[in-house]
Amino acid sequence: MQGFLDGLASLVGWGSNLTWGGLGGYWWLGILIAALLPAGLYFSIRTRFVQFRAFGHMCRVMSHSFRKEHDDSVSSFQAFATSAAARVGTGNIAGVAVAITAGGPGAIFWMWLVAMVGMATSLVENTLAQVFKEQGEVAGTFRGGPAYYIDKGLGKRWKWLSIVFSVFLVFCFGFFFNAVQANAMSEAIHAAWGINPLLVGVFIAILAGLIVFGGIRSIGKFAGIVVPIMALCYIAIAIYVIVTNVSRLPEVFGLIFSNAFGIQEAGAGAFGAVVANGIKRGLFSNEAGMGSSPNVGAVADVKHPVVQGYVQMASVFLDTMLICTATAALILLSNVELSGAMEGVTLTQAALASEVGSWGNSFIAVALIFFAFTSVIANYYYAETNIFYLWHTRASIFCYRFLYIVFILFGAWVAWSGSSDNFQLLWNMADMSMGFMASANLLAILLLSGVAIKVFADYEAQRDRGIAEPVFDARRHDIPGIEADVWQGGPHIPGEHTETH
Repeated sequence: MQGFLDGLASLVGWGSNLTWGGLGGYWWLGILIAALLPAGLYFSIRTRFVQFRAFGHMCRVMSHSFRKEHDDSVSSFQAFATSAAARVGTGNIAGVAVAITAGGPGAIFWMWLVAMVGMATSLVENTLAQVFKEQGEVAGTFRGGPAYYIDKGLGKRWKWLSIVFSVFLVFCFGFFFNAVQANAMSEAIHAAWGINPLLVGVFIAILAGLIVFGGIRSIGKFAGIVVPIMALCYIAIAIYVIVTNVSRLPEVFGLIFSNAFGIQEAGAGAFGAVVANGIKRGLFSNEAGMGSSPNVGAVADVKHPVVQGYVQMASVFLDTMLICTATAALILLSNVELSGAMEGVTLTQAALASEVGSWGNSFIAVALIFFAFTSVIANYYYAETNIFYLWHTRASIFCYRFLYIVFILFGAWVAWSGSSDNFQLLWNMADMSMGFMASANLLAILLLSGVAIKVFADYEAQRDRGIAEPVFDARRHDIPGIEADVWQGGPHIPGEHTETH
């Protein structure tokens, strides 16, 4: 068994280095390290830095996101909550701790940067998901995501890319990410209350199965209740720690910025570790550009595709700028030694316990249970959508559900084994599949960026004319691949000509 795991670790390590950097010892020689930030900057420029100039409008859109057109459909807020449920998970507690121990405090700066430019990337990919969505099995419901906008928007010659994306998403979200989440929950519960990690894994698998088999509406309702409550509670405790240590904030910010640019580092290799870990853990946490959130962003019942783009942009802000920053504050303001002796969730638990007492262990465990469990639920739907795209048979869905449960148990087994090598293998498998999946999605949204920008310009033009709630009229745009029965189009405005592109 160990020989198999060692061979798997070698293969997975090579794949992770290919996408995240490290081939030949060069940290920048990785597909995503080279492409993620430039792509986000490109989308920011094309949208005239929408994440800054329209931040207030984004908040107003969120305030109206509870409405929907059909009783059986999923509201914009439910789609937001489901994607936030997937985003707000292990990456926010264990992932931030991993980034700090592996790359140093400066990794937090690169997480922030990934999030700020990633907000524009998220708007683009979710707008595309809405444009190219199709009717679901039930009237008033929809399916969509990168596999669909690659297939419909780029045409048959790019079919291979939609298949590659779907396969890696299934492995990433259906299997590896769920194993990571189950591992973190099992470790946190064992550390807090001494419960056997394998028993925790069995309980998680049973409870997750009961919820996910109810479909996207069941998942959306569950996430819509749990996500806001757990996020507010976690941010509140972080604010308490910040207030009680407010005199140390300048020191912490100085540490983050000096470490981020290698001022305290010994050489290019150490600086590369800061950048690579910050970008890697930032993408793992907020998922902007990864191609995951569009799978649920497409199901929202909205009048204009850009509406969901704004809503999903808010999800990135919530995840990284608020919740990840809260975790970083807990760790860096505490007196816990960042020596690597503790890793993942145990570091965050120790940090909070040092500030508030032993109950901090239990608080982090409870927070992680909710964060990670909602991620496991949302991850299921992401992968199911792509299984549906690839095969759409009862047998394929059954096999996927079986393996979904198996990988939850695998994550718990890694926690039970107590092996740091198995722990690292688990994270590397998640990183590798995420890297290939995100690479495919970035290529697709760059190729389709013209469509997204035209639809975004239509939304902005309607706002400039004083229309409070813009409506997308597909007849005004010559965009091949749009499903006619999804976008019937709003009424023409007298005196306006039909645009063709």
